[in-house]
Amino acid sequence: MTCPAHTASSVHPSAASTPLPVTGVDSHAHVFSRNLPLTEGRRYSPDYDALIDDFLGHLDRHGLSHGVLVQPSFLGTDNSYMLAAMAQHRARLRGVVVIDRDMAEAELDCLSAAGVVGARLNLIGKDVEDYDAPRWQQFFQRLAQRHWHIEIHRHIDDIHQFLPAILASGVQVVIDHFGRPQAGIQRDNPQHQAFLDLLASQQIWIKLSASYRNHADVAQAITMLDLLRDACGGSQRFLWGSDWPHTQFEDQTGYDQQFSIMEQVITDGEERKKVLVDNPTALFKLA
Repeated sequence: MTCPAHTASSVHPSAASTPLPVTGVDSHAHVFSRNLPLTEGRRYSPDYDALIDDFLGHLDRHGLSHGVLVQPSFLGTDNSYMLAAMAQHRARLRGVVVIDRDMAEAELDCLSAAGVVGARLNLIGKDVEDYDAPRWQQFFQRLAQRHWHIEIHRHIDDIHQFLPAILASGVQVVIDHFGRPQAGIQRDNPQHQAFLDLLASQQIWIKLSASYRNHADVAQAITMLDLLRDACGGSQRFLWGSDWPHTQFEDQTGYDQQFSIMEQVITDGEERKKVLVDNPTALFKLA
C-alpha cells in the first residue's frame, strides 16, 4: 500500500499545518462516489456522490471547524477515497477506517500519520465473533497502542454480551447512534439495562447521532440522552455526528435538520460545548 502520509505530503504540502481552533466537531459523516467499486454482500448501493466539499460546506454554515469521516460499509476495506479527502484537508479532518485485523504495523502507522483515529466494526446483520480470541485481542491492543478507538455499530440488544471482551484489551470504544435501539432505550428490558450497566466504564463513548435510524423523534431522543447521561455519570463521553449524507434516509432528513435536532436535544450550553468541542477534541486528538 502507498503510505497515506507520504501521499498527503506530496500532494498537499500544507496538509499537516498548525491545528485549527476547535469550534465544533461533526464526529460521523461519510464521503463517496457512486462510481467506486463496491464490496460484495452490501446492503446499500449509492446512486449519487457525497463529496468532501459539500460536507465542508455544511460544517462552515454551522460554525463547525472539524469533521470525522467514517468509512461506509459498502466500500469495504478500500479506504482510499476517504483518505484522499482527508489528505486535501488534513487540518480539519480525521478518519475512522475499516481494515483487516492482520494489517501490518507499518500500514497502521501510515494511517495514523494520515489522520486516522479509529477502526470500525459494523456488525449490523453479521455474526459476532469471539473477541476474547488472541487475534482479536492483539488487534484491539494494536489500536490502543496508537490511541485509536474501535467503533461499534450494532443493535443494543446483545452489545453487553461481547463488549466486555473488547474492553478487556484496553482500547477505547465508541458506540454508534445511541446504541441503535429500535423502540427507545428501556430500563425494564434486561438487555438494555445490561448495556447501560457497562457505560460506567471510562473507555466507552457514545455518539448521539442518527436518531432517525432508531425511529426516534426529538422527545424520544431526549429520553435516550437522559438514560445514557445517567448511566455514564455525565456528558463527558458523548459525541455528536450528523451521519451525513444519511444513507437510506436521504429523502427523510438533511444536515440542517440533524443539526437542529441536536440543538433541541442538547439544550444546555455547557453540555453542548462538551459534546461538540471538549469531548471530540480529547478523543480525536485535535489539539
